[in-house]
This record gives sequence, C-alpha cells and structure tokens, in this order.
Amino acid sequence: MSDPTGSEIYAGLMSGTSLDGIDVAIIDFSEFPPKTLFCKTWPYDDVFKQRIRSLCQSDTTSLNALYSLDAELGERYAETINNAIKIASLDRSQITAIGCHGQTIGHNPNAKFAYSVQIGDPNRLAALTGITTVADFRRKDIAVGGQGAPLASAFHQFLFRSSQEDRALINIGGIANITYLAANAGVPVVGFDTGPGNCLLDHWIHQQQNTNYDEQGAWAAGGNIIEPMLRRMLDEESYFAAKPPMSTGTDYFDPAWLTRFLPTDYTARDVQATLVELTALSIANAISHLLPGLPSICYVCGGGAHNRYLLERLDQALPDCEVKTTDALDTNPDFVEAIAFAWLARERMHMRSGNLPAVTEARKPAVLGGIYSAN
Repeated sequence: MSDPTGSEIYAGLMSGTSLDGIDVAIIDFSEFPPKTLFCKTWPYDDVFKQRIRSLCQSDTTSLNALYSLDAELGERYAETINNAIKIASLDRSQITAIGCHGQTIGHNPNAKFAYSVQIGDPNRLAALTGITTVADFRRKDIAVGGQGAPLASAFHQFLFRSSQEDRALINIGGIANITYLAANAGVPVVGFDTGPGNCLLDHWIHQQQNTNYDEQGAWAAGGNIIEPMLRRMLDEESYFAAKPPMSTGTDYFDPAWLTRFLPTDYTARDVQATLVELTALSIANAISHLLPGLPSICYVCGGGAHNRYLLERLDQALPDCEVKTTDALDTNPDFVEAIAFAWLARERMHMRSGNLPAVTEARKPAVLGGIYSAN
C-alpha cells in the first residue's frame, strides 16, 4: 500500500521506557539523508507518568485502568501530532502516515506465549488527526518467531551504516540496546538489548531525591561505586550471560530487581554511582564479547546521551573504542527512535519488511505494523 500522492513525509511518535514523554519527529524521506522538518518532546506530567509506571510495575491491574489509559494515551498522541503540525506550519495532507510505537507496558519474548504489549489507541490517533496511522509493530515479528525487539536496528542500518568504519549505535533509554554495523556490508547487522539503561537510575534518584533524573549524572559522579553490589548484579543476573538474539524490558529490570541487590549498609549516592557503572559495564561487556568485531566508534542516542558521567564511564570501559553521540552524525540523539518509527511506517506503507531476522531471530522478514485509516 503506497501513498497515491507520492509524498515521502512521515511522522514518528515514540514514548519510551524511560517514561519521559512523547517524542515527535516529522521527516521527509524523499532525499538521503532524510530531512528533519520538525522534532520536539512533550513531557509527561508526574501524575500521568506514575499511572503508566504503576501499570508497568504491577503484576495485576484492572481492565478499567488498562483500557482507559490506552484510550487517554491515544488522545494525547493525537493532541501532540496536531500541535506539532501547527507549530511546524505543515499541511497535514502532506503527511502520508504516522508511525506510532505506543507505550510499552509489558515485554516477554521468552514466555510460553511470547508477547510485547504497547498501549495508545491508534484508532483514536488516526481519527483525531485525520492521518493514516501505522502501529503495533512488534507483534508481527513475534508471530514469526522473533523477539519483537530491537526494531530500530533496521533503521540504523538504513541511516548510519558506513563503508569507512565499523560502528555501534547505542540507544540508552529505559533499557539500553546496541546495533553493530560493520563497514563490510557482507557482515550481518547485530542488534540486541544489553540490559538496564536509565530505568534503575531514574527510579533510584526519584525515590531518594524526588527528581525525575540525574542531570548530566552529577549526583552519581559524586558517589563511590559499591564494588560488591556491582559484582553481584553482573555475576548473578542471568541476562548478562545470555547471547543474542535477546531483548528485555523495564518490567523485568524493575525496582524489585534492584532491591534484591541492595547491601545492608549503603549511601544513596553510592548506589546511584553503582547503577551508572552497571549500565556502562553491561553495555561495554556486550560490545567486547558479543559482537563479531570491535567497532572503532560508538554513537550514543536516547536520554542517556545527556548523562555526561555515564558517557565518561562508558568511555573508560571501552578504551579501544571512541564514544560520541549521534550529534556527530548530524542526528539529534533525542529523536533517533522517533525517526526510526517514522521510517518503519514508511516501510509498512510501501509493503517492505521492517525487521532483521538476524537481529530478532524471526523465521523470516516481515512487513510490520497494522494500518489504521483516518476514514
């Protein structure tokens, strides 16, 4: 199904596992590299964020809480897109489709009946914006035997692969994931989730300091790493010993997971420093041991790209690999994933596969996402 007008302008909506808010990117794919027409983040208010967090971290919930949040989030998505179009002074008829990731509330690809669940009603999004919407990207990959994640690796290959250097793209959201792009196009793309990104950091500082995140990692930088705690987390958590394909979620690396490893005697700031080191080392260990080659440069995107202390620790853990953000590739690190879902919507509308079976372990390439008409 292609666009009869021939427009290659797509909007991407991403609300990630860090629960920061809604990222919007409106992209013109008629040229390469694609042109960013607009990008902006609409933060979640604290009350709404807590409602989503409660849904993600609870083993039980009421159907009313689930479905009402699904409906409300669909309307928030629509309001966000409508505001973006107005601010950018765009004609909505030029936008072929919206690619909406949705808000993940559960992800377990290893269950007997594997699942990945995102909420945010795409029917309301399409109806309230008047724009065709593509959503529910992950479940098709799971239906053909895949993990349903990471899906951004195919986009990373499209936009960031270089014949001049071996690269790794590291997205540090609530969960961290990595894509390896060899300069040799004959080497398959490798992509997987490495473990916690910002999720435990954000939870801990919110609990201890009543703030949503550690600005540039300044609080953690003033702490001391609790080595026994760090070693226990790395040694006892089986996920860190797994091999790709693999994916995980914040419903696994949740506050209860952290509580298991807290020592009896600690300072809160030292725990924060230790959690930064956990994120940095789990990423660095994956790069060193699970990739077919060592990338010469790692490019970081996602909220973690703003955590200066985390980047310093990652750089320290990877002495033979230069660490930069995707700003060096002329791509705002805050919007890489939103752009990725605009691209995935484009692939769906052109009936092209959007997954990489070598990454997700799917049995075959698949056209991802359902199309929700505005009519």
